[in-house]
Amino acid sequence: MKAKEIREMTPQELEKKLQDLKGELFNLRFQLATGQLDNPLRIKQVKKSIARAKTIQRERELQIRQ
Repeated sequence: MKAKEIREMTPQELEKKLQDLKGELFNLRFQLATGQLDNPLRIKQVKKSIARAKTIQRERELQIRQ
């Protein structure tokens, strides 16, 4: 997911997407532990998407306070 797409989301949509990504990361890690993971690079992609979402969420918090 690109930062541009994330910035277009409302705060509620962003929170929902963040929860979905965290759930997906949990499932991917579980699959990795059980040896069922097909694409290990997906973990890296999901972690980066979570970081992007949290960064944009924090940017919005700081802009509100100014």
